[in-house]
Amino acid sequence: MSKKHRSIILVLGALTALGPFSIDMYLPAFPVIAEALHTDIAHVTLSLTSYFVGISVGQLICGPLLDRYGRKKPLIAGLVIYILAAAGCAMVPGVWWLVGMRLLLALGGCVGMVAGRAVVRDIFPAHETAGVFSTLMLVMGIAPIIAPTVGGYVTAFMGWRWIFIVLAIIALLMLLSVTRFLPESKGADDTVSLNLRTVSRQYAEVFRERGFMGYALAGGAASGGMFAYIAGSPFVYMDLFGLSEQQYGWAFGANAFGLIAGSQINRVLLKRYTAVQIAVAMAGVLVLVAAGLTITGILALKWLVMGLVWCFLVCLGFLNPNTTAMALQPFSRTAGSASALLGAIQMVSGALASVAVSMLHNQTIVPMVSVMAGCAAIGLCSLLSVKKQPGIVLQTDANG
Repeated sequence: MSKKHRSIILVLGALTALGPFSIDMYLPAFPVIAEALHTDIAHVTLSLTSYFVGISVGQLICGPLLDRYGRKKPLIAGLVIYILAAAGCAMVPGVWWLVGMRLLLALGGCVGMVAGRAVVRDIFPAHETAGVFSTLMLVMGIAPIIAPTVGGYVTAFMGWRWIFIVLAIIALLMLLSVTRFLPESKGADDTVSLNLRTVSRQYAEVFRERGFMGYALAGGAASGGMFAYIAGSPFVYMDLFGLSEQQYGWAFGANAFGLIAGSQINRVLLKRYTAVQIAVAMAGVLVLVAAGLTITGILALKWLVMGLVWCFLVCLGFLNPNTTAMALQPFSRTAGSASALLGAIQMVSGALASVAVSMLHNQTIVPMVSVMAGCAAIGLCSLLSVKKQPGIVLQTDANG
């Protein structure tokens, strides 16, 4: 891989990590924010909900913009919106202002997520894309490990408002990196219409592309399983298993490392197997792991549960890069719209899974493990439903 391509991957990885940082960095400050804004944690949590809404809807909006105006202009505009919104979050006088500013923060930040996937599709050959997405997952996987810790220290030594100032500074550095190191991978296309009816028809065409929904739903199910774990693990690990906050942090970090490990082993396996073969095999393994997780959870076998959760996250490290690469592979002219739709499906799936865990909450481990198992089964069924693979076989040769 050339030095130029490594620089591009580094910039795209940073853009991808902006989402997890925006979510995880301010979580430790929830009690302090609630006290400062004279409200409760439940109302502060609405700022997390508004972020998920913004990032889901925003991806559908920015996809056609990336196809119409090229990749860099919308990306730069999105980062500018993000910086202004982050500064706004740092100055909010009340919780509802925070909820609104977090919505704007998501609308600006989601452009980087969509553009990152589209640029990979533009620049790299089809047989390399799954490996590149695995590399991006390495960067994205590190973010949840360090973001809460960074947020905790910033809150302790500088105050919670500085969390958003730090996010604004990070976004500013990304903006400079984009303008300096990221080439325009697809120029403006005047033939791409932004008319609502045309955009809707364009998304419908993406839906109809052979294999897209199978791979997109498989990736969405993987995201759902991860969000089910994120939503349920604080109660399961700390309340049921008796872990302290510090021990939970270490367990959360270990599981994030498992996600990273899976994505990096995937890069090695792609030299011998296709992305399709790896994805289907790992989806089958994921179902077995989820079944074991359900049984050990019901039997309250604490350490086995924690080990199987780690294995579950490792499997997701294989699934996400390959399903993303396979879903986007057929698209070139409308890669932005396809990337946006794929991202929206993943975020909506994650939101639905976390809501399901909350609604099924019954003071046991069953809601978390049952939703994780359901997501694993949906992912395998979605991959098996793809009767015919798209034209190009995603195979990385031995020479990389």
